[in-house]
Amino acid sequence: MSGSSVSQRPSSALRKVLVPLALAQFICSFAGSNMNVMINDMSEDLDTTVQGIQTAITIFLLVMAALMIPGGKLTDRYGRKRCLLVGLAVYGVGALISAVAPGLGILILGNSILEGIGTALLIPPVYILTTLLFTNTASRARAFGAISAMGGVGAAAGPLIGGLITSAISWRAAFVFQALIIVLIILLSRHIEDPLPPDPTSIFDKGGAVLSAVGLILVVMGILAADNSTWLMVSLLVAGALVLLWFFLSIRAKERAGKEPLLSTSLFRNRTSNLGLVTQNIQWLVLMGTSFTVAAYLQVVRGYNAIETGVIFTAATAGLLLSSFGAERFAKRRAQRTLVILGFAFTAGGIALLLAMVGDSSTPWALAPGLFLIGFGIGVMLTPSVNIVQSSFSEEQQGEISGLSRSVSNLGSSLGTAIAGTILVAGLSHGGYAAAMAALAVAGIIGLIVSLFLPRGKTPVTSAADQPRSA
Repeated sequence: MSGSSVSQRPSSALRKVLVPLALAQFICSFAGSNMNVMINDMSEDLDTTVQGIQTAITIFLLVMAALMIPGGKLTDRYGRKRCLLVGLAVYGVGALISAVAPGLGILILGNSILEGIGTALLIPPVYILTTLLFTNTASRARAFGAISAMGGVGAAAGPLIGGLITSAISWRAAFVFQALIIVLIILLSRHIEDPLPPDPTSIFDKGGAVLSAVGLILVVMGILAADNSTWLMVSLLVAGALVLLWFFLSIRAKERAGKEPLLSTSLFRNRTSNLGLVTQNIQWLVLMGTSFTVAAYLQVVRGYNAIETGVIFTAATAGLLLSSFGAERFAKRRAQRTLVILGFAFTAGGIALLLAMVGDSSTPWALAPGLFLIGFGIGVMLTPSVNIVQSSFSEEQQGEISGLSRSVSNLGSSLGTAIAGTILVAGLSHGGYAAAMAALAVAGIIGLIVSLFLPRGKTPVTSAADQPRSA
């Protein structure tokens, strides 16, 4: 099927294609945040601690980040739709195992490992298929907007939906809910046709996949070890940095030898894309870090249950929905760079409000204005950041850049939960909340500074041939 024929489809057919793709992003983002409101219920039922649940959440996000690049590369070899369906199936099995988990170990197997692997297989096809099927610039922007918005809504509404299900039935039912959504997505995916045939001869760089995954895992594990041992933290961080350097040197050596590496080094020589990737990373770092920090604070320190905690998060969901509904109108009136800058400004302001208002009030609703601003700011800049990165490369590199983009975003999610969670857990009873939110505020300010360096005007699209070659 040619891209031009797809772009001429009636809008109803386009919507049939877009719905399962957007739902897939929604459920994966939902999985990353809904457990935040179940901390007390799950820790009691599974005989573990807040740190145990934090570890399960972080490992889930980390597995996604570590395997997203290989997952994107596998789509070339096995086909985008096939990888999407296999990923959905693995995710569904993981959700069902999580629902019946008798202890933390089985929960980590089902939720952290299997759901993480499933997500890494299914998310790259979502973005690659969107790029290939929606060839018209305007329709592609709207499609990315819908998918990014559903991802943001899933992350922001996860605490509310998870809280409702947990309070009404059980935390285990939240995983059954995920499995049911997966079945729905599989049924809806029958409308999707892969625009490009799979290439069984495509070479998969196994060594590069292992190095990239190990490097990312060591970095995040180093952060998680911060409250146990400074030497262990430093050792893991240094080891992770060295492995990632080894990964980069290995893919450069493969390119020079005429072999196909896991990632082309040309992806890292596009200044606009690099800046966009940094903004994506920080957006998800702030969103997931805030979600875990506020949810843990309300439940462990304030003693609120799952539904009470989830309801408070409706402020963030409302802000994100409001900005998502206006995304197309914003894009027509403002440049993508401007929207990213405004998004970080709103988000940083929201974090400042969370710090200022909570100290002056005993009611948890003092968190609402700050959460609303954070949700609104994230919603304003999610789609522009994705467009900036994806539009920096031609169609032949969409598989690679989609995997890298999703890996960077999910790495941000895992770093947010790891950094903020580690700070929070280390001092829940004496200023841990303020310290964690202050760290997230610093991240938001860094994101704002980086966004100022994004180019003005439209992002140029470059082909593989236009990319500078390594020496």
